[in-house]
Amino acid sequence: MFGRSRSWVGAGQGKSKSIHSLDHLKYMYHVLTKNTAVTDHNRNLLVETIRSITEILIWGDQNDSSVFDFFLEKNMFAFFLNILRQKSGRYVCVQLLQTLNILFENISHETSLYYLLSNNHVNSIIVHKFDFSDEEIMAYYISFLKTLSLKMNNHTVHFFYNEHSNDFALYTEAIKFFNHSESMVRIAVRTITLNVYKVSLDNQLMLHYIRDKTAVPYFSNLVWFIGSHVIELDNCVQTDEEHRNRGKLSDLVAEHLDHLHYLNDILIINCEFLNDVLTDHLLNRLFLPLYVYSLVNHEQSGDRPRISSQVSLYLLSQVFLIIHYAPLVNSLADVILNGDLSVFSLQAQQDVQKSCTNASVRCFTKPAESLERSLEINRQRGRKKVQKRPNYKNVGEEEEEEKGPEEAQEDSDKAKEIEMVIMERCKISQISGLTEQNTTDEEKTAAAAAAGIEAQKSRPFLDMVYNALDCSADDYYALFVLCLLYAMSHSKGIASQLLEKIQLPAQQAERSSYSHVLAERLIRIVNQAAQPDGKIRLATLELSCLLLKQLVQSSSDGIIKDVHLACLEGAKEESIHLLRRFYKGDEIFLDMFEDEHRSMTSKPLNVEYLMMDASILLPPTGTPLTGIDFVKRLPCGDVERTRRAIRVFFMLRSLSLHLRAEPETQLPLTREEDLIQTDDVLDLNNSDLIACMVVWKDGGQAQRFLAVDLYQMSLVEPETKRLGWGVVKFAGLLQDMQVTGVEDDSRALNIIIHKPTSNPHAKPFPILQANFIFADHIRCIIAKQRLAKGRIQARRTKMQRIAVLLDLPVQPSADVLGFSRSSAASSQHLPFRFYEQSRRGLSDSTVQRSVFASVDKVPGFAVAQCINQHSPSLMPSPSSLSHASGSTGHCDSVTASTISTPSATQSPSDEPAFPDAVQYVDETGSVVPAPGRALAPSLTPAHQPTISLLSDDTDSLSVESLTLLPPTDPQHIHRIGSEPGGSPEEPDEPEAASVEL
Repeated sequence: MFGRSRSWVGAGQGKSKSIHSLDHLKYMYHVLTKNTAVTDHNRNLLVETIRSITEILIWGDQNDSSVFDFFLEKNMFAFFLNILRQKSGRYVCVQLLQTLNILFENISHETSLYYLLSNNHVNSIIVHKFDFSDEEIMAYYISFLKTLSLKMNNHTVHFFYNEHSNDFALYTEAIKFFNHSESMVRIAVRTITLNVYKVSLDNQLMLHYIRDKTAVPYFSNLVWFIGSHVIELDNCVQTDEEHRNRGKLSDLVAEHLDHLHYLNDILIINCEFLNDVLTDHLLNRLFLPLYVYSLVNHEQSGDRPRISSQVSLYLLSQVFLIIHYAPLVNSLADVILNGDLSVFSLQAQQDVQKSCTNASVRCFTKPAESLERSLEINRQRGRKKVQKRPNYKNVGEEEEEEKGPEEAQEDSDKAKEIEMVIMERCKISQISGLTEQNTTDEEKTAAAAAAGIEAQKSRPFLDMVYNALDCSADDYYALFVLCLLYAMSHSKGIASQLLEKIQLPAQQAERSSYSHVLAERLIRIVNQAAQPDGKIRLATLELSCLLLKQLVQSSSDGIIKDVHLACLEGAKEESIHLLRRFYKGDEIFLDMFEDEHRSMTSKPLNVEYLMMDASILLPPTGTPLTGIDFVKRLPCGDVERTRRAIRVFFMLRSLSLHLRAEPETQLPLTREEDLIQTDDVLDLNNSDLIACMVVWKDGGQAQRFLAVDLYQMSLVEPETKRLGWGVVKFAGLLQDMQVTGVEDDSRALNIIIHKPTSNPHAKPFPILQANFIFADHIRCIIAKQRLAKGRIQARRTKMQRIAVLLDLPVQPSADVLGFSRSSAASSQHLPFRFYEQSRRGLSDSTVQRSVFASVDKVPGFAVAQCINQHSPSLMPSPSSLSHASGSTGHCDSVTASTISTPSATQSPSDEPAFPDAVQYVDETGSVVPAPGRALAPSLTPAHQPTISLLSDDTDSLSVESLTLLPPTDPQHIHRIGSEPGGSPEEPDEPEAASVEL
């Protein structure tokens, strides 16, 4: 391409062999000099030339500084500007803006940047009149401005802000697009302005220019733009009762959040001049006249714009959650908590009394001039009559003569305005100080009481907030009020003294009383949520519980009244009665119970995320077809009503325990610290293990030993350093397991264990999916039976614990835990027990007992454990079983058998008859004193026939219920006869004894 243009540059200028070199840049320069006019024939050539120059400059920035020397010497930027001014068309403009953007993004050395910014050519490109109706040109132009703003610092700011001409093209041209229809353009404008404000902190002249020439026009138009979006948002809420425009509503809410974050970013820069102007416009032009004014219904509102009260509460909550600038949020909160309607009329009267004509009025009105027009007027006023290039001859000359009479009058007016504002503030402070000095204590007390009475009579905004907590019909308005109270109490900028006036506590505040009015309204919401026909959403209830905890809990101790605590306890009892209606003995209730608890603990309510959801602006709905989260809508169907009842029970139980300062000891049903974990080293001596080959889904296989615990199924492999010990390679909950046979192999089982999930609609994720191959079909049947019965018993145990929580009658613990005295098969189906104390690391050699102790070695055999003789209960919980079990080295082994064998027709659940007297004898025939009544279930005599064909269902017998056991030992079984003589004392060393029947 460049070869064809050799004739244009002459025979003496040849194309360089290296593209990235100074010689090639010289060649590109000659191409530009020969093609100063843009035509259809050389348009592509000029575009490629500009691209090549950009690549060479980026290369020279990192490798050869002489490239920029040549670029500056030949003033090559002027060629770019000349090409733009020729109106060469869209293609050339887009390519030029694109290459300039790439150039400035990749320049890293400040010296190179100075070369590019010199001669003011960049500002000429900024003010060039592009065709901004073209989206591509607009995108590259605003991206170019954003890149320049990121390169601006204390050293380069003078290239953009001209102190002598009092002009700042980068800033003024960027803010003209603050209300552009494209969100990308608006975001870029916000980034540019924030970068400018940060740099202006160290440049007083630029800061004064921004404040005097652009702050008022820009902020007034910005506030009007935000308010217009708010009115559009309100119209969308009013006309979308059927949830048809949720997409548009979500976009409007997201835009309002972006505006608030942008305003907060300006305020946290902490530029005092800008913050004063911005705070004044936000309070008097937006928040008070539109947001706060719309909280109450006005009989004669006139033409003043208003929004619905629910939208107003929603937006105010967002304001307090996002903005923390103390002067702004304190003034806004003071009006809401203590103000009345006179704040609007009095402000107008005060503004009339002021001599300043442009004082702000508390009214949401459109600015008289557009931003572009206001900037042009200010630029014309600030332009000097004679603009000379600054040098040592004319700097500082005739500055007083250049200032026109209009500017002098304007400066004097501004000085008077600032002086009047300062004097007015001083007068107010002096008057308040004198009043406090000349007032006695009695007068102060009387004045405070009168002020309190007057405040109670005229607080329309606070009254509206409290009245909206009435949830007799629904909680539509109550949710927004709770969010507002939460946001105000958690705001970092609101003074604690302001919240104490209404006894709304801040976080971790020390106090001795609380607002009974607010507490009673919150308790009423809690009571209504516990009713069967309650219309309270879960988000409303959880937020009420959070505020109640904060309201009645001081930093050191609880201060709740007994009557309020009694009401909350009554609400908890109501929630228990409500959940009893949905309590069922099937598997789905247990899964829902644990899933809801797991979901609540892992994902507690986040109020900031809640206020980002536009769906709560719409009336509460009860159908899941809208896609609204379950906690933000009413339940639909029995399943969701069950889920709601479970969550209400959890919330009120947690609230009750928190207020009574009691720890939670029963939830969750499965604690991670009580379970076997992977890589735990266990003592497997005297444990029942089944060897198997595990073949995973991906084809991998390994030899493992299968062991069944009360809650878990474990796969272990032998530990290499200690005989009889094993390392856990996998542990999963029995209740989440699915066991099926393999059709073509009677020795194999397919086992799938799913990971517990907190989302009831999520697809189950398998953490184990493999085939287990055993030595023969008998071991396969035994393993399947143990896993199936272990799963049933694990679920029964947890269902019993739920019944205890709900104060329901429960079956005996022995039946649930698999140690039933009446069923011979029940103890065989769960032959392994887990003891928490046995989990030790490799370095712990003190443990000498088995983890999975066999309960049924032979029929009538039980492993005796050392237990507390003074244990008060005969039915210990699963956790107490593990704690009550001692080491096998310190325990007595007792063999026992039942008095008789039940017939084949006897149901496993029937209770057999036990003898009134059972004597324990040792091997010599001496009578051993009977142990105390507090026996573990494993010590209870249980009938176990040699071959048990009994299952849970007596009507159907299957080969899966077949259990093969060794024969009994007849030498240790005696009939009851005359009491043999012997020493009544217990022997020093416990030995195996038998029960003489």
